Amino acid sequence: MIRNIVFDMGGVCIRFDPRAFIRRFGVSPEDEEILINEVYRSIEWAMMDRGRLQDEEAAKILSERLPARLSDTVHKLVTNWDRPILPIDGMGELVRELKENGYHLFLLSNASTRQPEYWKKVPFADCFEDTLISANVKLVKPMPEIYLEAYDRFHILPQESIFIDDTPANCEASQYTGMKAFVFNNDVQALRRFLCAQGVSVSG
Repeated sequence: MIRNIVFDMGGVCIRFDPRAFIRRFGVSPEDEEILINEVYRSIEWAMMDRGRLQDEEAAKILSERLPARLSDTVHKLVTNWDRPILPIDGMGELVRELKENGYHLFLLSNASTRQPEYWKKVPFADCFEDTLISANVKLVKPMPEIYLEAYDRFHILPQESIFIDDTPANCEASQYTGMKAFVFNNDVQALRRFLCAQGVSVSG
């Protein structure tokens, strides 16, 4: 019997769209590609998720490496990308329905130590009993160890749980450690159908 639903954050609970973030600043197409590659696909971004760099440290390193015209934009993309927070359409309703139906909800996310600052702004964050953030445990998905850490922290059994993530490798790792998983592709109705098929009490 499924008792627990474990959610990823970016791309599942809230929108995480680097190109949309960058376009807020009206940069040229050339600079957009630079920022995609040198900020969001950087080693420094990965280091923030692993807790090896704080956001401000990463922003400083990145801005020094990039053209001076992009310095202010780089800092905003690293430290203010979450302004405003944009929930995934329909996810709030699903989360609240699951909570009302008695399921235990948890968050397992690759994110920097700044995550608590913006997570509390998510309209349905209050439905979650606990969170495990990669930077705080120096482990990242899809490392199997972070899932084992989650089972221990949340006091849940993997066979009684479902994991929802937008990255196939993270879902595969979840299944490898014994927890069923669903690859979320921005389709809440498809997720509802999957949950129903697993015996979860939620409207399809």
